Amino acid sequence: MRLLFVADPLASLKPYKDSSVAMMRAATARGHAVFAAEARQLQVVGGIAQAACSALDVRTDDDWFRVTETVACALKDFDAVLMRTDPPVDTDYLLATQLLGIAEANGARVLNRPACLRDFNEKLAILNFPQFVAPTLVSADAADIGHFLAEHADIIVKPLTEMGGSGIFRLTTADPNRNAILETLTRRGRRAIMAQRYLAAISEGDKRILLIDGEVVPWALARIPLPGETRGNLAAGGTARAQPLSARDLEIAETIAPWARDHGIFLAGLDVIGDCLTEINVTSPTGFQEITAQTGHDVAAQFIAAIERACSATVRT
Repeated sequence: MRLLFVADPLASLKPYKDSSVAMMRAATARGHAVFAAEARQLQVVGGIAQAACSALDVRTDDDWFRVTETVACALKDFDAVLMRTDPPVDTDYLLATQLLGIAEANGARVLNRPACLRDFNEKLAILNFPQFVAPTLVSADAADIGHFLAEHADIIVKPLTEMGGSGIFRLTTADPNRNAILETLTRRGRRAIMAQRYLAAISEGDKRILLIDGEVVPWALARIPLPGETRGNLAAGGTARAQPLSARDLEIAETIAPWARDHGIFLAGLDVIGDCLTEINVTSPTGFQEITAQTGHDVAAQFIAAIERACSATVRT
């Protein structure tokens, strides 16, 4: 297969932890050709989506890639195009999904589908599964959020477009900064944010559960917060601990997996705290390398094998 990764600059990826690097290495190990491009390089020429694509020699050491050639390629000529650009889901990101939508219309297989990247906000998507969600409010109105805080006494507030724990605050009724925090996050009432009842189970980790083409990876990655921290995200200093799925984890994952597959979400990362679903990540879910290192379960190989099956099951035109 020929695989194109639309990713952040390759030099910015960390080979010891980045899931995109793990995917590229697994693809190379299975004999596939790996290419990369940045979202800013996407173009439409004569109605055909293309990009300046770098052919990669992918290696297993810290000096993990070498560009062997860069050439303009039509995206439809790849067996699969993997959108792996990190959030924020801003105007540039959304425009990239529009261009990838044109590639899809040309006949390209884009994973995840561009429409689902636009349609399923990673925070709001949990509202499709209210049976798994803690008390939640989405609003730009500080007064409404204040009433929610008064009801629950201890809440988490977060923006809808960020990643890695960015912009997440824990608020209590005694917090003297709560009004300033809400003014900042809502941009003085112009932007909706999410408020959720604080889940004390965060002390046991924010669990990342991976879904690959409707299949549940049998290990979760619990991100354990630093002492005094309420965010378990690895980007916020959390410690990664791979662990088997609990019965509740499996119930959540097996309920969402067919929904995700039906909506063109080839790879999803579910975030679960205690018994509650908190996010459905669809942009660039990670956790592959930590799970593999701690359990021996090769998540990246499972992912590439799923792409192989998807390609072999579909007649390309």
